[in-house]
Amino acid sequence: MAHKRAKVNGEFIPKSPKILDQLREVLRYHHYAYRTEQAYVSWVYKFIKFSGTRHPKEMGKAEIEKFLSHLAMEKKVAAATQSQAMNAILFLYKEVLDMPVNDKLAPVKTRKPKKLPTVLTRGEVKRLFTTMDGIHLQMAKILYGGGLRLLEAIRLRVQDLDFGNKQIIVRDGKGNKDRSTLFPENLHPFLKAQLQKVKIMHEEDLKNGHGGVYLPEALSRKYRGASKAWVWQYVFPSKKLSLDPRGGETRRHHVNESGLQRAIYAASKNVGISKRVSPHTLRHSFATHLLESGVNIRMLQELLGRSDVSTTEIYTHVMNRDLSGIKSPLTEIEELDFTGELLKKEKN
Repeated sequence: MAHKRAKVNGEFIPKSPKILDQLREVLRYHHYAYRTEQAYVSWVYKFIKFSGTRHPKEMGKAEIEKFLSHLAMEKKVAAATQSQAMNAILFLYKEVLDMPVNDKLAPVKTRKPKKLPTVLTRGEVKRLFTTMDGIHLQMAKILYGGGLRLLEAIRLRVQDLDFGNKQIIVRDGKGNKDRSTLFPENLHPFLKAQLQKVKIMHEEDLKNGHGGVYLPEALSRKYRGASKAWVWQYVFPSKKLSLDPRGGETRRHHVNESGLQRAIYAASKNVGISKRVSPHTLRHSFATHLLESGVNIRMLQELLGRSDVSTTEIYTHVMNRDLSGIKSPLTEIEELDFTGELLKKEKN
């Protein structure tokens, strides 16, 4: 009998062999995000496939290093991608197989240089917004106004909008950390109207026997019925109900991120911005513009939800600085003779 197959990251991954089912089960027990689950299953499958479909129990440090080196040398993956693959495999050995890899791994590491982020000027941001409207415009403004990541914005819940304190609460951001960030007051009227529309939609779903949203298992067990509570509803829900891929329940999920990605890309082309613009560009622009306005880099680090200040310091390299008082060395040599002495200026 043929194995059932599921598409993950553009590749069909079998739901069996059993090891992948066990991996999914343990990931869910530890409350890993669904996207992390998909990524880890995909990496373990690729590791097994690369190693000639041998069972992971038959392999160890040498095979793991060989696979990770292959990703760096042949596939040319980014350092973060190689790190995620290693984390997935180590999770498998420690949490699923109970065979932790105690020896330090030493694969060939990816050494791709870090690139400076693409940043828009304030004028370019304003021009970008002129050709956007509706939900996509407001979501783009949230990305720029609060420095949110794309998925953080589309996963916002009703309780995350703190109108009184003018803060957006980002829950389970990168690294599963909560943080608060800026909630510009000029966004309040639209989002209050948006919540009224969502409430009507939610009440209709409840009448039809639905109205639930995804909640982490620990929360759903602790607070029975919380998935149907108003405060847990998504601020930007999908127009259609769908089946939850993990539990099979019919729910209203949040909007798909691809819609906002396409809208921002199209807007950048419409206004003639000759840069590669994506939703993350607005987060980069938020960070850079705050630094230019004199915001302390440690405060910016907290607003962005970064664990290491060094990753925030990259924005100092793309800030607009007042260079009017700095003279280029090219200008300076034009004022010298060939011996290095200042030229005497001719009197008129």
